[in-house]
Amino acid sequence: MSNIIAELEKEELAKLARKSGTTDFGPGDTLKVNVKVVEISVEEKSGKVKTRERIQAFEGVCIGRAGAGLQENFTVRKISYGEGVERVFPVHSPLVDSIEVTRRGRVRRAKLYYLKGRQGKSARITEARDKRADKPEAA
Repeated sequence: MSNIIAELEKEELAKLARKSGTTDFGPGDTLKVNVKVVEISVEEKSGKVKTRERIQAFEGVCIGRAGAGLQENFTVRKISYGEGVERVFPVHSPLVDSIEVTRRGRVRRAKLYYLKGRQGKSARITEARDKRADKPEAA
């Protein structure tokens, strides 16, 4: 039974990979996640239900990834008006429009939960230098 489920998940992942491309990011990276927000309103006079869809950006530091395959998700943390806000996004969700890596961070652990207790300069993550820039060109 589990083999059938694994095969179905593999097929779905292949479809999604073709459609959206690869998501190459990890903990410590600053991400801009564009999320589809559906607003539903009801007109008072006619009683009609109107739906409006817009894209809202959520920009912050990725503090961890969890799961694998179709169930994979990641947590993004940002500071909004002096308050820490965390949001968990499924990687393959239809509500996630796009994931953009703004900055690559150099970290030494997979889960950055220690950032929750920090603020200001101690909460900063150093930027990762590009590995290709370190190596001299081969002639």
